[in-house]
Amino acid sequence: MTNGCINRMSRDELRAKLAEFKLETRGVKDVLKKRLKNYYKKQKLMQKEPTDEESYYDYICVVDFEATCEEGNPPEFIHEIIEFPIVLVNTHTLEIEDTFQQYVKPEINPQLSDFCINLTGITQDLVDKADAFPQVLQNAVEWMRQKELGTKYSYSILTDGCWDMSKFLNIQCRISHIKYPSFAKKWINIRKSYGNFYKVPRNQTKLTIMLEKLGMSYDGRPHSGLDDSKNIARIAIRMLQDGCELRANERMHGGQLMTVSSSAPVEGAPAPQMPHLRN
Repeated sequence: MTNGCINRMSRDELRAKLAEFKLETRGVKDVLKKRLKNYYKKQKLMQKEPTDEESYYDYICVVDFEATCEEGNPPEFIHEIIEFPIVLVNTHTLEIEDTFQQYVKPEINPQLSDFCINLTGITQDLVDKADAFPQVLQNAVEWMRQKELGTKYSYSILTDGCWDMSKFLNIQCRISHIKYPSFAKKWINIRKSYGNFYKVPRNQTKLTIMLEKLGMSYDGRPHSGLDDSKNIARIAIRMLQDGCELRANERMHGGQLMTVSSSAPVEGAPAPQMPHLRN
């Protein structure tokens, strides 16, 4: 079936055709068209040559930090990470395999604002009892190592936007006097991937809009780091099902945010290690 044919189909016709192939039928019309086109494209490629699955990541680690904040976020306010979640997505089974979540005790502004508590649902008591960031990072590294990420299995970090790594983690490492961790130097910015794959403008790549366009609704509490990460993982899984090869598209270099070329080979992140102290 040609792309022109698919473009002329109504939403009901698209859904019927997708159902025939036992594919997901939820989503707006443009998403359904992309899903069907990709299915045919995949079938064509499979006839030509067997696909090499070895070259893709075995796992994707979805990370969505929560940080201290104030209403209006004045420019001089320093954001500190207060929740460190990881959602582990198996790219072979297309399922969430496990999760990690720990709260973090902030140093500079140990007292959370009412605005921050109401937004994130993280209470003062939770952060007061929590470890400081270096210990939580060490715990996250240990958890990832137990999963044999970067040794037995290849993986990539995935975030919703560029701020988690380029801003929150970057600033937090400076506050904690540790170097930026090498395993987080490249990541998949799902907003960019989603916009490029489904051909939608950047203003349509907010978390709730992406879910809505894919025919899903938010599950859990918005601005809970773990719940946000799980919902981002659901989008990633749907995109993989729709034939998108999510790949690292952003990186940190010399403390600056940079783009990774789409023609760069798929390279998994290195085995996680605790970074050294800054001099």
